[in-house]
Amino acid sequence: MSNVIAQRDVETAAGARGAAPILTGYVETPLGPLLIGTTAEGVCLAEFAEGRRAEDQTAALCRLFDAGVTPGENEHTGCLRDELAQYFAGRLTAFRVPLVYPGNAFERAVWDALRQIPYGHTRAYEELARALGRPGAARAVGTANGRNRISIVIPCHRVVNKNGRLGGYGGGLWRKQALLDLERRVAGPTGAPPRAAILF
Repeated sequence: MSNVIAQRDVETAAGARGAAPILTGYVETPLGPLLIGTTAEGVCLAEFAEGRRAEDQTAALCRLFDAGVTPGENEHTGCLRDELAQYFAGRLTAFRVPLVYPGNAFERAVWDALRQIPYGHTRAYEELARALGRPGAARAVGTANGRNRISIVIPCHRVVNKNGRLGGYGGGLWRKQALLDLERRVAGPTGAPPRAAILF
């Protein structure tokens, strides 16, 4: 596992202008470790840990909160860890852990809409755009979807292309397929749409 975030923690926290730091750590999942971040208000980061994406998302949070990051846990860390374990065991279909997801008004509207997609179901980018009253904004919806910093809990994996194919996913298409497969197994045939196909 990369230690890039951990190596920079002390510097980054020291560089913040008096704001309480974002507490960071890792949660192991069947699909690999998640880098998570929490504040006193709730979870603000859950990103699969390998590659540059986790670093970029952490840097974005530091700018948005005007805060640094430091290793640590709070009550939200434990709640997220427990709920993720239940989710992957097929015993939890709705997360209750508090979330904090700053962004512009359109991004927040998209992320709120993602949270309304039922477990075991998918929506097309075009459907989300129409639901937001922006029928021509499918591409912008896709961009906001890709900026989601709280994987799984804000279920951006439930958004697919209008032809049913997976499209993109920051954590990798194999993870997106695995998450959809898990939810469809738990939801059963009456609660699930047809299986999406991976694009190679």
